[in-house]
Amino acid sequence: MPIKILPETIASQIAAGEVIDRPASVVKELLENAIDAGAQQIGIEIQQAGRRLIQVTDDGSGIPADEVKLAVCRHATSKLSSAEDLFNIRTLGFRGEALASIGSVSRLTMITNIHESPVGAKLTVEGGEHAETSTIAAAAGTRVSVRDLFFNLPARLKFLKADTTENRHITGLVTRYALAYPHIRWSLSQDGKPIFQTTGSGERFEILQALFGPTEAGKLMPVNFEERHLKLEGYISSLSMTRSNRRDITMFVNGRWVQDPMLTSAVIRAYNTMLMVGRYPVSVLFINIPPELVDVNVHPAKAEVRFRDQDAVFSGVQRAIRRGLLAFTPIPDLNATRLWGRSVPETDGQGWPQSNLSVEGGQSEAAGGGEFGTGSGFEAAKPQPSLPGSHLPLLRLVGQVASTYLIAEGPDGLYLIDQHAAHERVLFDQLMAQFNAKSIPSQALLDPVVIELTPEKAGILEQQLEALSSLGFEIEPFGPNTFVIRSIPIVVDRSDPRLAVEAVVTAFEEDETPLMAEVEARVAARVCKRMAVKAGQILSEAEQRNLLLNLEASQSPRTCPHGRPTMIHLSVNLLERQFGRQGAL
Repeated sequence: MPIKILPETIASQIAAGEVIDRPASVVKELLENAIDAGAQQIGIEIQQAGRRLIQVTDDGSGIPADEVKLAVCRHATSKLSSAEDLFNIRTLGFRGEALASIGSVSRLTMITNIHESPVGAKLTVEGGEHAETSTIAAAAGTRVSVRDLFFNLPARLKFLKADTTENRHITGLVTRYALAYPHIRWSLSQDGKPIFQTTGSGERFEILQALFGPTEAGKLMPVNFEERHLKLEGYISSLSMTRSNRRDITMFVNGRWVQDPMLTSAVIRAYNTMLMVGRYPVSVLFINIPPELVDVNVHPAKAEVRFRDQDAVFSGVQRAIRRGLLAFTPIPDLNATRLWGRSVPETDGQGWPQSNLSVEGGQSEAAGGGEFGTGSGFEAAKPQPSLPGSHLPLLRLVGQVASTYLIAEGPDGLYLIDQHAAHERVLFDQLMAQFNAKSIPSQALLDPVVIELTPEKAGILEQQLEALSSLGFEIEPFGPNTFVIRSIPIVVDRSDPRLAVEAVVTAFEEDETPLMAEVEARVAARVCKRMAVKAGQILSEAEQRNLLLNLEASQSPRTCPHGRPTMIHLSVNLLERQFGRQGAL
């Protein structure tokens, strides 16, 4: 096949794919242009998750009429004049690609006016084809309307996620920039519904309260740190406020939102040994560093940066957060070797005392080497065969250990049962059985519970209200990003309903789109996980027996709905080998 130069239209669409990959990318480029223009008010209007319309209006400096046509040309910018300027970038935009890329994959209309001019200019671009500009009456500032995104790239359009997901990306973007620029008055509406707005007062904590609610915002601790060329400020969460993913770790570098694995790792390392495994902090951090020490010209979307002294930035961020944590959360002074007059045994990575005898997969240290060695005469225990069938035999309760595990005796040995995982399985089976029978009894709450969520999470919950209703929850919108819980299924009526709702939101935070037939089961699994009894909770003997009986009746008693094992089985044969009753000298 001969080499040939691509047509300008195709080349523009290829280049646009590096900058514009979803509606949120369009919003990012337009609002960054508005910030660079010195806007004090920025309004964003979204229709059909950005597929139909993305409109950004600002009161910034505007564009002179004779430069409007240049503004949508590729590599046209007012922010650079020489190659040296690339190493001293103080604006969010500088490539001169945003408007050209957006115009090549949509129907773009721009109306703009400078403050000194009585009339403005209007320019329309459709699929990269420029129309003539015209004069129009317009207020000072710029309004960019992007319609029918990817209309000329149907393959790209098919790869967009569900409306809920795309709206969530847009909401997350706008709320983060509102935190970075609290002096700007922001407003966001989706399909005519107000989603988020700020007063522009300059109070960052006011925006945090709007996003997280007064309760969670109160758990955020301010951080201020300055060291040589690095200045850091923002908020970090207390140890009681964690997430199941890294989504709420937000980093800005010189006013630019970045997703940098190195910076995220620095935040997580600062919390090392303070949080449970699998839990992550919430942080909103703003890093300021001289522009010549950071390279923002790394990625077309400007989402990544590169530091001249990466190690210094990493250690500086980590020290700043660690100092803040120690200041607000003092570590108790305990003797590491003696406690209450007794020696403290060494512990493993999970905080449990180490022992010379361990059982795992039918093997033991004592039997296979360990402290006694192979010359002790103990024969290594062979892996015990798995139990036949899926049902449990009848079990006799022995008791509870560490307020976490139940011990039960069966005809074939000993069972150690995780009370949380077992209760999770029991609740899930009961809830799904009632759902399949279309008869889930609900319990009306004497005092309805009000729950406040961030705009992103409120959108997720609103999308799952129907699934929750089918599972016995009655939840209604109760103002912006606020919901009221009026009734819950009787199966989980002893727990805090807020926990169930938060679990559902957490389950759908990732970009996952399960089949509609799976939604109820997924919601039910999350609800039951949060509502099940917890490790460390003391159960009465009657509650222990009831849990065993219900687990025996389960069709899948060996795992929880998420696949985690509910029990460990120690056969009689294994116990005899561990005590040396088999394999004698």
